Amino acid sequence: KTTCGFCNRVKELLKQLGASFQVMELDQESDGSAIQAALQEWTGQRTVPNVFIGGQHIGGCDAVMDKHSKSQLVPLLVNAKAIAAEQTA
Repeated sequence: KTTCGFCNRVKELLKQLGASFQVMELDQESDGSAIQAALQEWTGQRTVPNVFIGGQHIGGCDAVMDKHSKSQLVPLLVNAKAIAAEQTA
C-alpha cells in the first residue's frame, strides 16, 4: 500500500539494490481488498508488504530485511533475474 511505511522500506531497498520489480499497490486497485484476502489464503499472511521473488513467497518487511542482513536476498534476486549477476560483483 502506498501509505505503508514497511512497504516503502522494501521498495526503497529493492531500488538501492538495483532490482527490477513489480509493485501492486492494493490501496490503488479497485479489488485490492479481494486481492489481500486471496493473498491471506495463499500465503497465510494478510499484512503488507507481501513479497514474492521468482514466484516464491518471501514474507513481509521483516523477512526481506532479515534475508538482506544475512546476505540471502541478493542471491534470490539474481536467481530470479531481477538483478544481473555482474551487478553483485
